[in-house]
Amino acid sequence: MSLSREFAAFVAGLDYDKLPAEVVDRAKGVTLQALSSALLGSQMPASRQGLALMQEEEAGGGGAATVLCHGAKLTKGGAAFVNAETIFAGGKWDTFRMLTHPGIAIMPAALVAAETTGCSGREFLTGVAAAYEVMERMAAEFIPTVMSRGFHAGPVFGIFGAAVAAAKIQGLDAEQVHSAIAQCVNLASGNLEGIRSGGRSLREGGAVRNALLAVALAKRGTPGGETTLEGEAGFYHAYAGNNQGLLRYSFTGRNSAEIGKITEGLGRDWIFLETLYRIYSTAGYNIAHVDVTAALCREHGIEYADIDHIEAVVNWLETEYPSPAFPVRGIDIPPKVGSTQYFTAYGAVTGGYPLLRGDRPGPGETDPPKVLDLMQRVTLIPSVRRTLFGPRITVFTKDGRSFTKEGTGCEFIWDFEEHARRIGPIAPGTAIGEAGFTELVDACRNLDRLDHAAERLIALTIPA
Repeated sequence: MSLSREFAAFVAGLDYDKLPAEVVDRAKGVTLQALSSALLGSQMPASRQGLALMQEEEAGGGGAATVLCHGAKLTKGGAAFVNAETIFAGGKWDTFRMLTHPGIAIMPAALVAAETTGCSGREFLTGVAAAYEVMERMAAEFIPTVMSRGFHAGPVFGIFGAAVAAAKIQGLDAEQVHSAIAQCVNLASGNLEGIRSGGRSLREGGAVRNALLAVALAKRGTPGGETTLEGEAGFYHAYAGNNQGLLRYSFTGRNSAEIGKITEGLGRDWIFLETLYRIYSTAGYNIAHVDVTAALCREHGIEYADIDHIEAVVNWLETEYPSPAFPVRGIDIPPKVGSTQYFTAYGAVTGGYPLLRGDRPGPGETDPPKVLDLMQRVTLIPSVRRTLFGPRITVFTKDGRSFTKEGTGCEFIWDFEEHARRIGPIAPGTAIGEAGFTELVDACRNLDRLDHAAERLIALTIPA
């Protein structure tokens, strides 16, 4: 059985009652994360530009789906595009293995499918869980190698998650899901050169529109091919350079992965549970530096005045973004605002980082002078074997002592209630305010009890 058929059988056969409790909990959490990001992103220029673009592009078109936060009606593809751009603009993404952000593609597709079908919360959660699991299994070992070939792993793999979410929620059968996955191979796209040369690349917004096209083709019986993922000229050959699982780069230092094992344990071992919450609006590899350093200083009563310097041992790929083949941020670049050293210093000096802030000061904002001073004394030490997103932080004090704390890589993986607590401080900065945000959190918490999931969730993002 081909990989796409194995995935299709899993997706078509999955129902809510087969989902482990922790998977349901994570599906609720990533829903809240995406909607939270949309609430912040709707106030950003990129969201308004995306809406204006689609309104002009679709003038005279149908109004089948609703744009988050704005309330405008567009076609399914148009609404999904704007919603992806809005979630992206908000900066509160979920993250899987540093370089993919599944929710930016999956959630817009799931919401469009849920709104147009009127599905229940249980059906919505099942579609979301299936989508994350398929996308992340496909991407897991191949992300650094795909990036090294000039592709952006986010949209390249995101299209598969978006298509699975839409296909599952629309009730496509196994044959149709198989065809939708196969058509995604024809439509997957994303490149690094634009962002390296001063551009703003089309990412998950394009992926989700193409995903809906793939699902529409499959729904109407268009065959996609049998071995489009693992075949001699298939997806992995094209995007990873071979279909034998040979890796140019990997997070663990391994140089190969078994393509045949991508579906091993499917439905039993949920890689979806590795998805973490990027609650600080910065590159994912920076977020643990804030919390691990802050915790270390708090545990030992270390103040800014006590610190001589800080060393952080990190996974080496975190210092060569987006890829060692095409780095725009390297280990040799001096510390600056927005760098990993900056966030390490921020954690040490302030004990955290503001949730309603980007990765640098906005209009009227300034940085604490102590942060700007201390970041010059933070050194990053790359290590091939270091856990991704799990820095080992050592603070050296002026009296000759040193204190170390090991990051686990799981600092930003938590259950729904903890996520609601951690993301809650953004509420005053949203157009729906604290009372509205509390209602949204409660709707996500009780998604499995909603008869019409999308209707409720979308309505709660639109200011009265």
